[in-house]
Amino acid sequence: MVRKHETLLLLAILLLAAALRLWHLDFGLPALNDPDEPIFIMTALDMLREGRLNPGWFGHPATLLFYLLVLVIVGVALVGELLGRWSGSDAFVAAVFADPGIVVLPMRGLSVAFGVASVWLTWRLGRRVAGPRAGLAAALLLACNSVHVELSQLIRTDILATALMSWSMLHALSATEDSRRRHHVWAGIAAGLACAAKWPAVLVLVAPLAAVLWRTRRDPRALRLLPIAPLVAVVTLLLVSPYLLLDYSTVLRDLGAEARPVHLGATGHGLFGNLGWYLAHPLAGSFGWPGVALMILGAFGLRRRPAAAVVLLSAAAAILVALAAQALVWERWIIPVLPIAAVLAAVGLATLADVLPRQWRSWGAAAILFTLAGWMASITIDRLARRADDPRQAATAWVRANVPAGHTILVEHAAFDLLRYPGRLLFPLGSAGCVDVRSALSKRPSYRRVDGLREGKAIVDLGHVEVAQLPSCDADVIVLTNYARYAREPRRFPEELAVYRRLLHGHRCVASFGGGVRQSDRVAQICLREGVAQAVAPVGTSPPSSSSAHAAQGSARNR
Repeated sequence: MVRKHETLLLLAILLLAAALRLWHLDFGLPALNDPDEPIFIMTALDMLREGRLNPGWFGHPATLLFYLLVLVIVGVALVGELLGRWSGSDAFVAAVFADPGIVVLPMRGLSVAFGVASVWLTWRLGRRVAGPRAGLAAALLLACNSVHVELSQLIRTDILATALMSWSMLHALSATEDSRRRHHVWAGIAAGLACAAKWPAVLVLVAPLAAVLWRTRRDPRALRLLPIAPLVAVVTLLLVSPYLLLDYSTVLRDLGAEARPVHLGATGHGLFGNLGWYLAHPLAGSFGWPGVALMILGAFGLRRRPAAAVVLLSAAAAILVALAAQALVWERWIIPVLPIAAVLAAVGLATLADVLPRQWRSWGAAAILFTLAGWMASITIDRLARRADDPRQAATAWVRANVPAGHTILVEHAAFDLLRYPGRLLFPLGSAGCVDVRSALSKRPSYRRVDGLREGKAIVDLGHVEVAQLPSCDADVIVLTNYARYAREPRRFPEELAVYRRLLHGHRCVASFGGGVRQSDRVAQICLREGVAQAVAPVGTSPPSSSSAHAAQGSARNR
């Protein structure tokens, strides 16, 4: 039945993958909750406005993504002009700064397309390794994986790089079967494109190198193929992103800024601690411990397919060791491993089915697969629903409903949903202190200027405002989104906490909204100047201590 209806089953899985990734795609809008999305949006806009091909930022390096985002912006601008939404580029840019959703939704749609393509490539990987059933099972598991789904909704490089890495591994698998050069050329092209999206994608070159070493067992002359994939990858990377050489000083600056020993909510735990964290959180959290058990069983099951084991396990091991060796841990960093994990789980399921009575093998395996996939899908749906009900939007809704016009409001997230509030709106911007949001947006700020004001700081928030600039942050209403996170790590961030406490002097925190779905779980707090607090919210609390800030997570007081 699987062979007969494989195309229809695959189509159903891809439709499911698309549906999950499109659900709540507009989360947060018009506000931008993800702190990195503005980097990609503003840089792409700058490239188009200034007519330049040099992105000017190479932290990921993200060059390939920037070029694709520019194409999306051009398409949106042309369609909007044809429909009479705006006339001319200046009017279009003004519309985007007033409502980023105009370009954010199509850009996120592009990420969804990469995510569905990644599911399709996982089907091909599983099919190549263990046949049609394994391919469909692997695709279904990845389609329902909560980490993969959530990252597929963000304007980031992770899903694009992962899809290209899977494409490279497909050609590496082909390279284990014969000694033709084209497999290594294509593996190198895919790896080079992946590196043009995200630097760590270079690790996928372990797959074609392992394939060469495996092939030399039967054909010693295959060793001459060893340098092809790396050389092609380097050439591809430089063709796509020549400014890595032409603007190498900026490359070095951005790479240095990315290398941080600590980060709020993401500081690592050492080599083995990091490995345990990735196993227990993103892997077990998205596949479940039964899924992890199937992966382990699948790794042993690959002994029947040694060529596939050499390619997939070596690539997975290289990525995991590299992740564990980092000073930080991020859920999104596990994304390139997820297609391999899904294939291993599918092989493990087939291995488990082999021990069942013959008459129960097909139905037993199907029951296990659909039970696991159903649980994974339910976790995904829950996390997407919680992300759509973000505490930051709850906090700004409270402000709009309860704070009279004419007050000064200070926010530390991209609260575009407060632009219509009839009062002054401030935002912290590094060495510039707190700037007037409407004035800054009217000048169409470039990311280069914003990045310069950040002065290499990891996060743009109140904790990184220089003490001398704190008077510029004087406000009647303060919407905090990072204070509680710093309060959980007082020993690591004493200076940032001191800035918050100094700023909150004379304010009363009257409402707290909890939520979040990842390690960066947030608590949004609203603090009012004493006089304002008496008029707006007579029942309130004093500025929270570390313990009360931590306890506020998951609660909503005075909502």
